[in-house]
Amino acid sequence: MSLSGLPCPVARSQGWLESTKARGAATESAVARVGDTPAGSLSSVTTGGPGRDEEERPLRRAPQLAVLLEGGDRKGLLHDMTAAILRHSGDIVLVEIIERGARSVVYWELDGVDDPEGLMQSFLEIDVVESLQRLPTMYQVWGKRIIVVGAGAQVGQVAVGAIGEADRHNIRGEKISVDTIPIVGEADLASAVRAVARLPRAVAVVLAGSLMGGEVTKAVDEIRARGILVVSLNMAGSAPEHADLVVTDPVQAGVMAVMAIASTASFDIGRVRGHHF
Repeated sequence: MSLSGLPCPVARSQGWLESTKARGAATESAVARVGDTPAGSLSSVTTGGPGRDEEERPLRRAPQLAVLLEGGDRKGLLHDMTAAILRHSGDIVLVEIIERGARSVVYWELDGVDDPEGLMQSFLEIDVVESLQRLPTMYQVWGKRIIVVGAGAQVGQVAVGAIGEADRHNIRGEKISVDTIPIVGEADLASAVRAVARLPRAVAVVLAGSLMGGEVTKAVDEIRARGILVVSLNMAGSAPEHADLVVTDPVQAGVMAVMAIASTASFDIGRVRGHHF
């Protein structure tokens, strides 16, 4: 293009200001949608900016204690275990019944325990408990989770970006894992998106597909209100307009999802929320 065909600097500056104002309004609108509903157990994701040095909220950090109890099984066993936790002022972060029947194997993750050694001794005093192992928490082993849902081809490409970026951060001490499910259909997609808020340690979901809206959009609003970060590919349907970030390239979408939740990355989602890339 010749120099005579270039726009004048003033017009270009005015266009930039108008674009910036529009992006700011979109960001405020997105933040307002999240703020309409009180946050649940998960706080909004921010890994950079002024709040970077604040203590990470529950489920954004490792619980205090993880134990695996093995032994016999009987009615009232969980009641006796929770009674012991209560006596030591513990909060239950996670419980998983791994085996039941003739034998029981129960995994607990606890926080706020005033005397961990005393609690473990109380567990061993329960008549059917035969052994106790103190283990690293699932947060310490698997870390924060990113869930990628949608059509197989797009899910695979998002996973390529997310896994590659997670590797960079995990070798620096972070722990981030990536889960995927190739799935289509509005009802199934909406159920999968809603379930992310119930998955332990899940902090972000990437919508990878060509068309999402309707119930999927409602599900996006619901999990964002509970503090889950939502990254969407640029696709048809209303879901992208309700996401925190919209990214055209699926590999880049995976990379940015990891950057947004990694404590080892200087990335403030608040500065780009509502933007399209």
